Amino acid sequence: MVEHERTGWVDAITWRFSRVAMILPAVIVAIMFYEVIMRYVFVRPTLWVNEASLWMGGMVYLFSGLYAMQQRSHIRIFILYDIVPRWLRHVFDVLSTLAIAIFCFAVIWGGFGEAYAKFMRWEKFGTAWDPPIPATMKPLILITLTVVTIQAISNLINDWGNDPETHDVTDDIDLNIEQVKRAQAEAEKA
Repeated sequence: MVEHERTGWVDAITWRFSRVAMILPAVIVAIMFYEVIMRYVFVRPTLWVNEASLWMGGMVYLFSGLYAMQQRSHIRIFILYDIVPRWLRHVFDVLSTLAIAIFCFAVIWGGFGEAYAKFMRWEKFGTAWDPPIPATMKPLILITLTVVTIQAISNLINDWGNDPETHDVTDDIDLNIEQVKRAQAEAEKA
């Protein structure tokens, strides 16, 4: 996959979050491997690996959604989008950005009190290791949604004057058409 170019300071922030989302799965695998070795080879299981992997997995989920927004890889119904005139595409873009902003605002509005309370009392997970997963993840959800909204608005502004992208059926097929044509030609010769 070729990454979408970074077009401003918002993309630069999102790009940094995305790199964390790309590294964390490897960290999760490494600590899970460590847990397996400690548990089954040395018979000394850890208290922290399960919760740490949950914590990091939640971060991967949040940051991946933010990265998808920056890359413009969210779902779009191209069959409709591609056949309408450019002015209507702009209307679709504004409506989708508005829908994202309203959704994020509603979640932030509804979740702020709980996130603030969990953070202020440094609520913990309630296990033997007892990490502050609720105290960190609830505010991180709201922070990520704020950045998602800013990223959606940034995408709208940066893409406004760009030439429209066109899509066809072959976009979803992972084949090299030239190789297929050559193979067909060779098959016909034989």
